[in-house]
Amino acid sequence: MKFGVIVFPGSNCDIDCFHAVKDALGRDVEYIWHDDEELDGFDCIILPGGFSYGDYLRCGAVARFSRIMEAVKAHAASGKLVIGICNGFQILTEAGLLPGALVRNKNLKFICDTVPLRVETTDTPFTSLYKKGEIINIPIAHGEGNYVVDEETLRKMKENGQIVFSYVDNPNGSMENIAGVCNEQRNVLGMMPHPERVCEEILGNTDGLRLFESIVTALEGRR
Repeated sequence: MKFGVIVFPGSNCDIDCFHAVKDALGRDVEYIWHDDEELDGFDCIILPGGFSYGDYLRCGAVARFSRIMEAVKAHAASGKLVIGICNGFQILTEAGLLPGALVRNKNLKFICDTVPLRVETTDTPFTSLYKKGEIINIPIAHGEGNYVVDEETLRKMKENGQIVFSYVDNPNGSMENIAGVCNEQRNVLGMMPHPERVCEEILGNTDGLRLFESIVTALEGRR
């Protein structure tokens, strides 16, 4: 079982994700440079938070053209797991791997806080160890976390159970309070909150660890 953390120019949560997998979860993990072109041997790919390419054009808009993203698309198409966190979520929407887009927070300010989330579905490889409706506390740190999607796609997402996490208090104005979504096949997850930042007791909260443990459970089940 092997995890990979993609490093883009401007990534700043890659080390956090690496630490969560290696030290908190105790699993094999490697960094993957954005200019690489293959992902052979990896079971789960993590696109971390940060400011890929400085977010100078639009969050994730440049990173989607990185060479590694063709491999990420192939990885996802084969049914393997992909998770994008914060900027990683933005990249996945820009790349078309997830529906919708992330725009400026409703207050036009960067928000850094720990917020309550509601677990909307446990029918994914990323959430099986949570309880449906459970409230967990996960940090956010973003200026463009306002999730938007057209009404028809939103309707289909609701029907398919693709809304994975929702905000209790909706800090950024996201439609339907959405904090995280998955694709129809449920092997690609994008979420704005940072589960990797709450994986150890020393941080005062381990609500994020169960997400990574859910991934391990899913991969073990497949094997």
